[in-house]
Amino acid sequence: MTVLLWFRRDLRLHDHPALHAALQTGEPVVPVFCLDPRLLAGRHASGPRTQFLLDCLVDLDAGLRRRGSGLVVRRGRPERVLPDLAAELDARLVLCTGDVSPFATRRDRAVARRLAARGTELRALAGLFAVEDPAALLGAAGQPYRVFTPFYRVWLRQERREVLPAPRALTPLPEGLQPGVVPGLEELGLEDSLARPAPGGERAGRAAMRRFLSAGVAAYDRGRTQLSAGGSSRLSPHLHLGSVSVRELEARLPEAAGAREFRRQLCWRDFYAHVLAHFPANAHRELQERYRGTIRWSRSRARFRAWCEGRTGYPLVDAAMRQLQSEGWMPNRARLVVGSFLSKDLGLDWRWGERWFMRWLIDGDEASNNGNWQWIASVGVDPQPPFRRMYSPARQQERLDPDGVYVRRHLPELRRVPDRYLAEPWRMPVAVQRQAGCVIGRDYPAPIVEHPTARRQALARYAAAGAGARAAPRRSRR
Repeated sequence: MTVLLWFRRDLRLHDHPALHAALQTGEPVVPVFCLDPRLLAGRHASGPRTQFLLDCLVDLDAGLRRRGSGLVVRRGRPERVLPDLAAELDARLVLCTGDVSPFATRRDRAVARRLAARGTELRALAGLFAVEDPAALLGAAGQPYRVFTPFYRVWLRQERREVLPAPRALTPLPEGLQPGVVPGLEELGLEDSLARPAPGGERAGRAAMRRFLSAGVAAYDRGRTQLSAGGSSRLSPHLHLGSVSVRELEARLPEAAGAREFRRQLCWRDFYAHVLAHFPANAHRELQERYRGTIRWSRSRARFRAWCEGRTGYPLVDAAMRQLQSEGWMPNRARLVVGSFLSKDLGLDWRWGERWFMRWLIDGDEASNNGNWQWIASVGVDPQPPFRRMYSPARQQERLDPDGVYVRRHLPELRRVPDRYLAEPWRMPVAVQRQAGCVIGRDYPAPIVEHPTARRQALARYAAAGAGARAAPRRSRR
């Protein structure tokens, strides 16, 4: 008999509970990955993220081969592919790492039914989060958490599983089995237009983890908000696809202020997974009922295109949006600023921004991306008055990029703009514009909205939505 090890968002060999469990059975282990067309071409299709995935698969296959095995690659829906492979190899057990998204939940149920019909069991183990199962953490009344801080307190007290080593050797693939190959991006009908893509794979992920632990985490509490300092860990793409174990990463953190702040950010990842697991409708609608269908969002495609292309006239917003299309990534603080600008200043539906991010982000995680977008749009968890998350792009630039290094890196047309005008270049006198080679309206756009006016309009929009929700008659419950 054979055990199938179904890889998904756990593309590594270090600290892999499902792999460890497969080896403990004593049966031959066949690693397999399914290229699911629903993910490759679905509503969150992404060339940059898929290329990162393919990098991870190539590296995973190489790691398996060094240990005497290899990766079996199949294209198609897992509920069709895995039962056929299990029948071919007489496999009675398929092991995988559990996931919580609505899609993953539906997919796994379908796979389990198809496998069970052929006498094969699907068993999911931990390995995707810092704690065993974020969805299992419930409040005193048995209710899921909707606010981060109480979740964080409970999360900190949870026992952690041990970190597992990578196996030294694996069983070879069965004779006659066609392993398949990792396709190129063009074969999948996608393209990657990033100018500076980050490499995927466990080797790259572990190297990035070592760099962060040795040189970055100590100052993380001070540097993560400074965009010019590069204080982010840049590990989020590896955590998303599991080429780095979040449990191992947490276990290797030192006891220091920077590490404590970073651990808190890891908790946010588990928290958003918890929220999506309990409120799967969040994938399409607001968590807060009072804002479902009550906010009158703008439908301006012109404003949305300007935001996407980094042409809003606000340098910090534009720099971050251009970084997104150049690197497939941006710092979390920049994500919050551009999210606030889209939903509050431009009055556009947060879902438009969520989809755009998922198209470009190599760390595009549905739970975290959705949770962050609802948080900054003031319609999700941790409910606060909308004005608490309504950021002035100019003030945020002065705070997050005081020396202008980040903005000038991504907006070369502003390189010669004097520091005093960099956050609001439209205030430059005409003579200074000409001297800097940056004439507003020609070399760099004028602001597409006036922030103070947009802020007042946003507050009125949210107030009207809340009042409308209170005035709407409630349906009787049966």
